[in-house]
Amino acid sequence: MKLHQLQALIAVADSGGIRSAARGLGLSQAAITRALRELEEEQGLPLLSRHAGGARLTVAGQTLLPHARQIASQLENAQRDLASLRGETPTRLCVGVTPWFGQTLLAVAVQAFRREMPAVQLELYEGLQAVSLSLLRTGQMQFALGPAGNLPGQEFAHEPLARYRMRVLASNLHPLRTARSLGQLLEQDWVMNFTQASHEQVMHELFGRYGYSVAPGRIVCAQSSAMLSSLIINAGMLGYSPEPMLLCEPLRGKATALALDETLEEGDISVVRLRDQALDPAARCFVGCLQQALKACARSSDAEARQLADMLRLLF
Repeated sequence: MKLHQLQALIAVADSGGIRSAARGLGLSQAAITRALRELEEEQGLPLLSRHAGGARLTVAGQTLLPHARQIASQLENAQRDLASLRGETPTRLCVGVTPWFGQTLLAVAVQAFRREMPAVQLELYEGLQAVSLSLLRTGQMQFALGPAGNLPGQEFAHEPLARYRMRVLASNLHPLRTARSLGQLLEQDWVMNFTQASHEQVMHELFGRYGYSVAPGRIVCAQSSAMLSSLIINAGMLGYSPEPMLLCEPLRGKATALALDETLEEGDISVVRLRDQALDPAARCFVGCLQQALKACARSSDAEARQLADMLRLLF
């Protein structure tokens, strides 16, 4: 199994065809076809299914794909680490950013980073855990900015930046927006964000520890902050979300946090990375810019910045 063969497989999976894969890699179609045919012969399995519109991966190809991505990414990481030892500036940085930070302080941090490292290509993902963890595991993402409370410590390391309150959110028009107890909300429809691994823990921290439960059919798991916010505003659902989300569109001015008697958990925003992968100079610079943005918010006299600062407790 050779690297150029795996790169050809990845390119076809991402582009949907031999022609576009060849164009993306700067190779001929014949070279891509030959690399994939050799790989299929070595493994004794068909990896591609050709069709009129292009090509798609077979079951064997889909099984190999995540391994191919990890191998290619680990090689890129090795090259980046060695370049760092030679004192060379990285050329690319991929970061996952939790949605509320993306709509509040990210612009300030990015502007500072562009001034410090204008030659580095910055790639940003909306860093909900379902997206960012898989990219961290394959090495495509250097670090994610988000919660670290539910992460396996043997796999991930994290550097906490701030803590905030988790809140139950409702539209300003919701009939139970003045409710004082979770017990009044058990027959309502809910929208939340969680992974399959964190589902039970989220249910326990919100309901179970108070002796409550909600029928599974009443809970929508939204793997997008836009969908979560829309369902709170437009579908009348209750949300369980970081308090700073109230400052983000479309919740801003249209939703409120319920003043419940029950004490809800705190959440954190942390720099999350693979435990065995150190941050390169570009990543460390960006983390510094994130910290500067958080400190500036805490010192700001601007009303909106102060509103956010009042929701955060800095940890650095």
